[in-house]
Amino acid sequence: MLHPHLIVAMTLAVLVAALSVAARRLRYASPILMLVGGGLVAFIPGLPQLRIDPDLVLLVLLPPLLYSAGVGLSWPGFRSNLRPILLLAVGCVLVTAGGVATAVHYLLGVSWPVGFVLGAIVSPPDAVAPLAVLRGMRLPLRLRTVLEGESLVNDATALVTLSFALAAAGSIPFSPSVTALQFMTIVVAEIAFGMAIGFAMLRLRHFVDDPRAEVLLALLTPFLAFWPPHAAGGSGVIACVAAGLHVSWNGRRLIRPATRLQGYFIWDLIVWWIEALLFLLAGLQARTVVSSLTADGWQRALAAAGLTCVLVIVIRFVWVYVGTYLPYLLTRSLRKSGAAPDWRQLFLVAFTGLRGAVSLAAALLIPSFIDGKPFPDRDLVLFATYSVIVVTLIGLGSALPAMVRFLGVDRQGAAEAIRDKQNEREVRVNALEAVLSSIPTDHPSGRAASLRGRHQYRRDFYQRAALQDTMALQSKDDVDELYLLRVEREAVATAYEENRLTDEARRRIERELDLEDARLRHAVESSGMLQRDD
Repeated sequence: MLHPHLIVAMTLAVLVAALSVAARRLRYASPILMLVGGGLVAFIPGLPQLRIDPDLVLLVLLPPLLYSAGVGLSWPGFRSNLRPILLLAVGCVLVTAGGVATAVHYLLGVSWPVGFVLGAIVSPPDAVAPLAVLRGMRLPLRLRTVLEGESLVNDATALVTLSFALAAAGSIPFSPSVTALQFMTIVVAEIAFGMAIGFAMLRLRHFVDDPRAEVLLALLTPFLAFWPPHAAGGSGVIACVAAGLHVSWNGRRLIRPATRLQGYFIWDLIVWWIEALLFLLAGLQARTVVSSLTADGWQRALAAAGLTCVLVIVIRFVWVYVGTYLPYLLTRSLRKSGAAPDWRQLFLVAFTGLRGAVSLAAALLIPSFIDGKPFPDRDLVLFATYSVIVVTLIGLGSALPAMVRFLGVDRQGAAEAIRDKQNEREVRVNALEAVLSSIPTDHPSGRAASLRGRHQYRRDFYQRAALQDTMALQSKDDVDELYLLRVEREAVATAYEENRLTDEARRRIERELDLEDARLRHAVESSGMLQRDD
């Protein structure tokens, strides 16, 4: 008989695949559909409750996402936007936590420590949800960088704040000065540790010089960066992000092409699966959260949920505008440095305060007993957290694409993308010109002439693309190469069916044709001459 955990894992995999396909067919945001689908499945009569292990989220699922996002984030962009990122990831998180704690303490009689526990849990926007909902929409690069940078740092602020709040809920005395010093120590230590892990793993991967071993070491890197600081009492988030940023900046010199080709596919699959699984697991907790409340606690829990939902949304809007315009108005250097902040982009930043599975995992970390007594208002905190996730993800998340179009931010992003694409094509053409200039024109070998012809074709390809006025025009002459590749595949398949080709030879040829197909499609799509539906 199969182990129950294997059956659960298989069921989750099937649900992720089915809901992902449904989201694509319905053209609906996958995270929202995962949450709703999981919630509906949770209430099917006869099914046992699935209780998520918070350590599964924090120690197994979260590190790869943080590390991958760190690798994908531009270090120069992160550094140049450090002020707005920190204002959101540190300032907004702390202000939200304090605002929620104050409100539930005075209006609902929740104790200060428990209020800060709730505030810390619901204060960080999700690291995945906003960009997952907006995937496929063009956003200005600076806006995307700020959102990505915030999502990479705010979890650390919230988790460290939560640990202090949980300590205060017990018998450990709370001191603001000591807490601030501990927080700064954790930040500095984790940055140093994460950078050291990134440095060491990059050199080790380069020394190994084996693509499969390198990819395996890359998969281990986020856990090596996250687990030790987490076990030592920190969050592990900052260390994981620091390791990813270090690899992002230095990996281009130390990671070999063969490793990158394999790594792209593996990381894409892992990140897609974890993102979907997190939202599915959050949905599956609906029954557990609802059933934890007693009949007498519903009225107070609903009041806490409504109050918390309103506060996390309103505080973020107020903080984004005040934190942006106040320094601009008070600081002459900021006014002289450039144009005034774009209110439309600021509105979108405030609107993207979606909460997700990390907040739920943090809520589930609350112990049932503390100092031998039941943790006060634990069920209320769980219900309020889940309500914030549902309201922000389904309510704000469903309206997010329409809001992007209404504000015209997608048009700003499209115009910026056209300029970036023109710069990219210019760099490609210049690089190919450098290649052509290094091939001797008077070399008698046919190999030199073949190389020159191939690179001249690629240069002309991008020069023609640069003359196009739009980014989705098709060029039949260039797409014909893909047709010729299909003809070659059919000829190879016929030879195999006629037993003129061994299986080993067929697989070798297929791999070469697959690589050529990927190269052609990537080149055509990158040039802006082929739509992704082709």
